[in-house]
Amino acid sequence: MKPDLRTALKLYLVTDPVLHRGRGVAATCEETLKAGVRFVQLRDKKASTRSLYDSALALRNLCNTYSSYFVVNDRIDVAMAVKADGVHLGQSDMPADAARSIMGSEAIIGVSVRTIEEAEKALTDGADYIAANLVFSTETKKDIKEPLGLEMVSILSRASSLPMIAIGGINPENTALVMDAGCTGVAVVTAIMNADLPALQVEKFLKILSQ
Repeated sequence: MKPDLRTALKLYLVTDPVLHRGRGVAATCEETLKAGVRFVQLRDKKASTRSLYDSALALRNLCNTYSSYFVVNDRIDVAMAVKADGVHLGQSDMPADAARSIMGSEAIIGVSVRTIEEAEKALTDGADYIAANLVFSTETKKDIKEPLGLEMVSILSRASSLPMIAIGGINPENTALVMDAGCTGVAVVTAIMNADLPALQVEKFLKILSQ
């Protein structure tokens, strides 16, 4: 049985097609799921539709095995094709209300936000959670120049009643800071996907998040 959404959002893994130390995305994800991750987002903006479908199908099956949520970044069609739990949308993607009309009431829809207006619109449009997009600088988010910083994260957390996760440069050293700023959880890419021992990193994050 999957945990409630807020609990699962505490530690949110975002995959990367390159940063996995040669283990492969699926094998790295399985290590993290065994260690306690309960929410995984497949993110691969350069993959072909067929390649993304194959990856999504494999990760959906893995997540189901470990009673974990699984969403696909951007691609509503792929998410629906593999019966994912939902989709994560950026500001240049389909609006959350339109995605909801296609995917139905049970789908989990997350939206990346950087402004109060975007956070408020995500709530109005029926999103299930929001992500404060690029809290700290990171190489995995090259399309955004300026990080939000903790003060703006705190403002965004108060602008919406939705659960909010922080993404962008998150590591064990700054996790407590973003949680203190009002986040429900943290979304992590490099610090877990590219770790020598992903499971050990997960355990480290979960220990901090339980305090």
